[in-house]
Amino acid sequence: MSGEDRQSQLAREHKERQAQRAEQATKSKRNAFIGVGAAVVVVVGGLIATSALLGGKSDAKPEAAASSAAPSETAAPQPTPTVPTDPSKASCSYRKDDSGSPAKKVGMPPSKPNLKLKTMTITTNHGDIVIDLATAQAPCTVNSFAFLAKKNFYDNTKCHRLATPENSGVAMLQCGDPLAKADGENPTDGQGSSGYVFDDENLGGMPYTKGTVALAQPPDAKNQNGSQFWISLGVETTAIEAAYTPFGTVSKGMDILDKVFKGGWITNPEDITGDGGSTAPKIPVVIKDVKLS
Repeated sequence: MSGEDRQSQLAREHKERQAQRAEQATKSKRNAFIGVGAAVVVVVGGLIATSALLGGKSDAKPEAAASSAAPSETAAPQPTPTVPTDPSKASCSYRKDDSGSPAKKVGMPPSKPNLKLKTMTITTNHGDIVIDLATAQAPCTVNSFAFLAKKNFYDNTKCHRLATPENSGVAMLQCGDPLAKADGENPTDGQGSSGYVFDDENLGGMPYTKGTVALAQPPDAKNQNGSQFWISLGVETTAIEAAYTPFGTVSKGMDILDKVFKGGWITNPEDITGDGGSTAPKIPVVIKDVKLS
């Protein structure tokens, strides 16, 4: 068996174990899949198996293709971009997350967004990652990040999931769970939130190309965004269905993310949420500070 075939077999066996644990879990659907970013179709030797990109779900709708299939052949139709007609009149609405998911509560953002914000700088243990914000297209998303940054919500949090074509069919780094340990042992990584949710924005307005930054939410969910987000690390991610709010692109620090991506992942055999927090990066990514300007 070749090394590539062995990787595929291990990934398939891991997903089967995740599905069995998910069926046995007594938690609610929302708790089990909080922070999920997308469903994936993994194509191996002509066989197609579906799994949740950030939390396994066998009946989730297919939204992304594995590296063995060209994204242009499997990408879902893109919806009309949900861009506000007049961003200056935007009024944001945030509501309590009543799912029972574990949360670090710091209050609710204001309803009036600051449209002058252009960049978000994430200071990590490896250096700065700078994101050019699509504020006009996603004003309430940027507003949420600005609020959480001022509350030091993201300080000393760990990016809990590294998705790769081998383990999930896509390439991304997911962060924003304030309770994640990202050690390959914590069974609840990927469930933490800010204690509030808000509506989707800018759907279809930006492709999920390498460097695109978007919000995470449970599979098949709409308008359930919170504190978790992901950064696309490869072309495979462009095949994800446009159901996750894109709000910026990395303009500096992609070399840091590439290093983390190449470092591989730690499989968490005890993760009860499927892929939600089961593949922490081997190279730890700790967010020291987040600032918007």
